[in-house]
Amino acid sequence: MSINATLIGQAIWFGVFIWITMKYVWPPLQKAMADRQQQIADGLAAAERGKHDLELAEKRSVEALREAREKASEMVAAGDKRGSEIVEEAKAAARVEADKIVAAAKAEIEQEVERARAALRERVAELAVSGAERILKREVDAKAHAEMLASLKQEL
Repeated sequence: MSINATLIGQAIWFGVFIWITMKYVWPPLQKAMADRQQQIADGLAAAERGKHDLELAEKRSVEALREAREKASEMVAAGDKRGSEIVEEAKAAARVEADKIVAAAKAEIEQEVERARAALRERVAELAVSGAERILKREVDAKAHAEMLASLKQEL
């Protein structure tokens, strides 16, 4: 093959084409590829951060759920304890009220016993006077012998 002007012209134009490509076309292509490479790297890093954040969020949610369960169990225990306290307070109040009722009933019974004794003393005194009157066959004056009747009541 012979080297002629066409081949030399084509070689020169090829060199000029390479130089124009290297000067004006190649830098924007390299910049676009570098930008795309950086964008892909950023996307992968963001995915890793997202994965890491997801793991942390899962750990936090498990921890929050555990804390919520503990708090709920504490609240249930506190409610049970307060319920028991209320029952014990009610029992104590009922005991106090029952003691008051028993004391009032005892006092009322004691008063009734005293009234019955007083009535019995009166009746016995009347019977004694009536018996003495029959024995003596004359009337005993209750007003005249009031001191004697009062001492008789106290003895009974």
